[in-house]
Amino acid sequence: MAELATIARPYAEALFKAAGGQAAALTGQTDALAAVAAHAELRQFADNPKVAPADVVAVVTQSAKTVLDPMVANLVRAVVENGRLAALPEIASQFKALVNAQSGSSDAVIYSAFPIEPAALVDVIATLERRFARKLNATVAVDPELIGGVRVVVGDEVLDTSVKARLEHMKVALTA
Repeated sequence: MAELATIARPYAEALFKAAGGQAAALTGQTDALAAVAAHAELRQFADNPKVAPADVVAVVTQSAKTVLDPMVANLVRAVVENGRLAALPEIASQFKALVNAQSGSSDAVIYSAFPIEPAALVDVIATLERRFARKLNATVAVDPELIGGVRVVVGDEVLDTSVKARLEHMKVALTA
């Protein structure tokens, strides 16, 4: 994984510098491209020596199902011509991290045992923003295995207040 991150970093930084103030607007496009590049069939097509790089670029841009900014289109062209299509998801991830760092925010995933109502979600996000001391771009994922409570992942930080985690702590305490 470190090698892929090393390969992706210059591409992500170049796009970030080229985009300047409009970098945040490009995250949707890079995310769409990352989803396309994650398909094994597309990577197999791109690795075929009989397929021209221009054809791969055309397939990738059409598969993204969004109109690409010229800077993002140039990124796709450079990535394909250099044989780095597999790095595109990591490029998108690092680009998003650069945009978040610029805006002082972080992506957060809130795992909950049950769906969270929109009104309650606003309160949860506000509490989490105070706890993590930064603005959060939160998404919610339902995980019934938690039994109750929430588990929040912000970058490499985890806040686990789920019933499952509490039961695990009790199990450890009782068997120690």
